Amino acid sequence: MCALEAGKRGRKVLVLDHSDKVGKKILISGGGRCNFTNLEVGAEKFLSGNKHFCKSAFSQFTQHDFIELINKHGIAFHEKKLGQQFCDDSAQQIVDMLLNECSSSQVEIKLETVINSVTKDNDGFTVKTSKGEFICDSLVVATGGLSIPKMGATGLGYKIAKQFGLNIIETTPALVPFTFNAKDLELYDGLSGISFDAIVSCGKISFRENVLMTHRGVSGPAILQISSYWKSGDDIRIQMLPDLDWLAFLKEKRQTNAKQELKTILSDVLPKRMVQRFIDVGIIPNSIMAQLSDKKIRELVELFTRFTIKPNGTEGYRKAEVTLGGVDTKDLDAKTLQARDAAGLFFIGEVVDVTGWLGGYNFQWAWSSGYAAGQVV
Repeated sequence: MCALEAGKRGRKVLVLDHSDKVGKKILISGGGRCNFTNLEVGAEKFLSGNKHFCKSAFSQFTQHDFIELINKHGIAFHEKKLGQQFCDDSAQQIVDMLLNECSSSQVEIKLETVINSVTKDNDGFTVKTSKGEFICDSLVVATGGLSIPKMGATGLGYKIAKQFGLNIIETTPALVPFTFNAKDLELYDGLSGISFDAIVSCGKISFRENVLMTHRGVSGPAILQISSYWKSGDDIRIQMLPDLDWLAFLKEKRQTNAKQELKTILSDVLPKRMVQRFIDVGIIPNSIMAQLSDKKIRELVELFTRFTIKPNGTEGYRKAEVTLGGVDTKDLDAKTLQARDAAGLFFIGEVVDVTGWLGGYNFQWAWSSGYAAGQVV
């Protein structure tokens, strides 16, 4: 995005990429259909040391501007849920669109090019690579974070930032599944693959979407969202089936289905495997409805509305969709993304301490920050 915008201004642009393929993370996103933006983009959907920093870039290039570009290229798309925009066909269309725009702007792209060093003198920046040496007036670092190293993620961007005196906000995996300790793994054994609607909370932050049990812990959209706010040692609270009034439901069933087993009643609304496992380990009583006292019903309501887990940790960068933290926004100009104390040096996208929610928000930050820098490089 930055390259094509700079190219439109008549700048001579070269993109250096150590990968063997353009846009690998775009291609795997959204199950291969690329959740390319979200209609609800706003600063409140992003985590950063400066919650206002992203506003300037978003005002320069909005989600609607990107959708206009999509329409210009005739790419069919749809809204899945919660403002999320997906290609009808394939994420390859997004990559092709950006490559076509780059080509129209005479942008040159060199793949399989390893960056060995970056220096600066009166002539500008010198970038030494596995394919030779390049000198430029402006250098844009769009290296992403540490997430999914098997896709080629490295800490190069942070290294360059430190070299030029920029501060780095501590990085951690975000939008990432949680793992359980050995005791909890045994407790929830056999529940992998089970999914249910829930409100998931950590402190005062809550998200409502599905929760997915895995063979190592817990995942799903609601868990990935809350993981960005979780710190080691924090409890995670899960309100199962938020639309269900558990108290009224259980009292009514006790009256109308007195001889029916509790597990049968619960299996009508929750996954049967989960109900059976909860009975097997004693979380839920193995009784008929008539045997449930008001106190026991209140305990069950508490269980289903404030189910608490204490994650052992996360799956780390290998499974994280994004990296929290990065180049300190205090060291960058919000309008241009240029380093305040290193003229001609820019940092855009995920390498910056701006991290969006799940659902196309991080892509929009990439497009918007790239656009903003592209107007001035």
